[in-house]
Amino acid sequence: MADTAERTTLSSDQRKTLNDVEMQEWLESLEYVLHSAGPQRVVEILERLDVYAQGQGVDIPFTATTPYLNTVPVSEQPDYPGDVDLERNIRRFLRWNAMAMVVRANKNTGVGGHISTYASAAILYEVGFNHFFRGHDAGVDGDIVYYQGHASPGIYARAYLERRIDKERLHNFRREVEQDGLSSYPHPWLMPNFWQFPTVSMGLAPIMSIYQARFNTYLTKRGFIEQGTGKVWAFLGDGETDEPETLGAIKFAAREKLDNLIWVINCNLQRLDGPVYGNGQIIQELEGIFRGAGWNVIKVTWGGEWDKLLEKDSQGYLAERFAKLTDGESQRYAAFGGSELREKFFDTPELKALIEGWSDDDLSKLNRGGHDISKVYAAYHKAFHHTGSPTVILARTVKGYGMGKAGEAMNVAHQQKKLDLEDMKAFRDRFSLPISDDDIASYPFYRPDEDSPEYKYLMERRKALGGPQPERRVKSEPLAPPDESVFDEFTKGTDGREVSTTMVFVRILGKILRDKTWGKLVVPIIPDEARTFGMEALFRQIGIYSSVGQLYQPVDADNLLYYREDEQGQILEEGITEAGSMASFIAAGTAYATHGVNTIPFYIFYSMFGFQRIGDLAWAAADMRTRGFLLGATAGRTTLEGEGLQHQDGHSHVLAYGVPNIMCYDPSFAFELAIIIREGMRRMYQEQESIYYYLTVGNDNYAQLPEPEYLDRDDLKQGVLNGLYKLRPAENIEDVDVSKAKHRAQLFGSGAIMPGVLKAQEMLADYGVAADVWSVTSYKALHQDALGAERYNRLHPEETPRTAYIYDALKDEDGVLIAASDYLKLLPDSLARHLPKPMVALGTDGFGRSGTRDDLRDFFEVDARYVVVATLYELAQEGKRSRKKKADRLDMSVVSKAIRDLGINPDKANPHNS
Repeated sequence: MADTAERTTLSSDQRKTLNDVEMQEWLESLEYVLHSAGPQRVVEILERLDVYAQGQGVDIPFTATTPYLNTVPVSEQPDYPGDVDLERNIRRFLRWNAMAMVVRANKNTGVGGHISTYASAAILYEVGFNHFFRGHDAGVDGDIVYYQGHASPGIYARAYLERRIDKERLHNFRREVEQDGLSSYPHPWLMPNFWQFPTVSMGLAPIMSIYQARFNTYLTKRGFIEQGTGKVWAFLGDGETDEPETLGAIKFAAREKLDNLIWVINCNLQRLDGPVYGNGQIIQELEGIFRGAGWNVIKVTWGGEWDKLLEKDSQGYLAERFAKLTDGESQRYAAFGGSELREKFFDTPELKALIEGWSDDDLSKLNRGGHDISKVYAAYHKAFHHTGSPTVILARTVKGYGMGKAGEAMNVAHQQKKLDLEDMKAFRDRFSLPISDDDIASYPFYRPDEDSPEYKYLMERRKALGGPQPERRVKSEPLAPPDESVFDEFTKGTDGREVSTTMVFVRILGKILRDKTWGKLVVPIIPDEARTFGMEALFRQIGIYSSVGQLYQPVDADNLLYYREDEQGQILEEGITEAGSMASFIAAGTAYATHGVNTIPFYIFYSMFGFQRIGDLAWAAADMRTRGFLLGATAGRTTLEGEGLQHQDGHSHVLAYGVPNIMCYDPSFAFELAIIIREGMRRMYQEQESIYYYLTVGNDNYAQLPEPEYLDRDDLKQGVLNGLYKLRPAENIEDVDVSKAKHRAQLFGSGAIMPGVLKAQEMLADYGVAADVWSVTSYKALHQDALGAERYNRLHPEETPRTAYIYDALKDEDGVLIAASDYLKLLPDSLARHLPKPMVALGTDGFGRSGTRDDLRDFFEVDARYVVVATLYELAQEGKRSRKKKADRLDMSVVSKAIRDLGINPDKANPHNS
């Protein structure tokens, strides 16, 4: 070989020839080693060369990607096990029916739909349906599949061929209000026997699938289910990977070695408006990200027609051209076909030589890997048998495949919902469908007879794989809640000892964990705040789940409450990830359906980092009919001393209003919390209602009152659960005589503000006011009940009107109504029109502040003093409006005196505008 000096004297053509010869020698040497010593020896040599080159000062560019080629070489492709011809026919029927369903829906009612996503992914799904996706009858080998939301028409089309969905339901695609129709996207709430997972809120399916796969291993390690070969499959789009939830937890999946997880990313290179990464290569970008995170990456880039050219290309020119290909350029070739490919892609003498004698039609058959069943099967087969890490399959497809000029590879493909008659005919002809010109204008659906080879094959494959997919099948048995005696200690109060409701909850959880039936079913989920919530005792008691146990001695090993990880640990200590924790909550709260196991999640978190941060996942949980308890700890805008604006929650209950099947409670005392939790367990696990609970608990220590003795226990339970009961009548205040009081008031308190309301009750006696205190445990429950009564009356105008629970409770009570809450005024104000008289709400609108609890409650004007002033002012206003004698009215001068007595600054800034 020539040395450096000799090279400089050569012409450019001579240097090129020399470089080519040199490269060929290296490749032949490497090929010899590969065939004689195997792949591992090749890796050793390359690693040694890498080290040597760096030692010689060669700056080797970092790359986390492999060449832009298929990961599975032709030599390793397994034989395709299916009947290729029958499967091709089935796909033709599916493509047509999916397209006809959307076009018909949009033509007749304008309700829209999506064609192009399924068009690009049909083979990705069908290889799975025919050879991989196992149903419920496969038992522990059954698979869990997250279907891409926009591909739903294709999934319905298959269910139609299988006779699981009839023609009328296809006619009613996206029409569920008045018709027995089909959901626009996967919705377990609306189609509870069909869909398992809502997936069209992009980014949520990926993170849910990761934590579902981990929860499957959790159930196995804890002995709830046997070890099987079941996989969690998630189908998503390349554009979807821009969502932070999509890639945000992939390192966790690798860390947990979730080889039961397979992602299939449909890389059709387009998002909703255009290319995902037009100036680059999204597949290569994603490969680098996933390989860097520790995933097994399988690329399915080029179809079988390219193999002929790759085999012919001994110099690697084609691979070099692939490496330079941008996605935007690639889309033009898919859209404009062989002539464009000839002119713009095969643009060097070496590349032109490869296609010598090829026609434009030949070039148009150079397909992408995601449209080749053999390539897709090889990828799935390799992924299925891979161990030690999760797998992602990056499958290169064409968006709108088969739609021709109506949208194939066009930027408008995602929005394409209409095809004219000529487009329909072109679609029919491309896939050789038996639809006549006379019938085509009516968008007919097509399925073969039950004695046809296609139908028999379709059903035989599903039977062999364990039944239909998708299917949601509830397999758990009803389970009664713990006996009431388990909660007896919480009825008695703390005899003056100050305890927070968070600590009460931890004590309740401990009692449930010791219950013989329920203890093992509890799944405590904590983002990273167990010590903040006083839950560290559980580390020792039930352990923190780890798939590998504890491979180290913790620094606090000598402590009684040391940090203990265990393969059979019960706690899911998720770290700093509310989204991941919520995904675990969903997996645990739906195990009754996915696995037939009544696990009951208790997910406890900083309340401020709840609904405003994971609201989309909370909605998905509702759609999935999740069961369990969300605990918003450190709740309220004035309870966190020193923390400030970003930590103080004054709005989570208002945000939770938006989720229809969440039961929301803001309890003040231990007995209330115990009643609510037991009732929640009864409703969710014995009655099997599709609801879940949001409870706010605080870190503010105060004396826990016993159950009020004057109330019958059944009446108390009804009040707590309905949302309102009289906690302490004015006449029951110790050491206070209200018998001579001239005025009456009804005070509402909840959560952490309740002690202040009780104090205000006592203070008001000094101003001649007898005030009753009511505990409002759930404004949402009261509001929903009132709306129900209002609706009934409106629709039954000649029947006896119904009255709201809160109206009945207050209609005979005298005095003004004052509500104080640690939440926005909007929360109590939601009841305004359902009350027998006007109510004044005190709340914490505005941004939070750092400060002591006393200072914060003064700042937001919700402490006992402000309750007193608000009550007196409303009584004075009521006196003005009434016909009482002046001597019996409360004068405004009394309000002014109270403001002075209580040290309130009437001129301070309005906190609700700051």
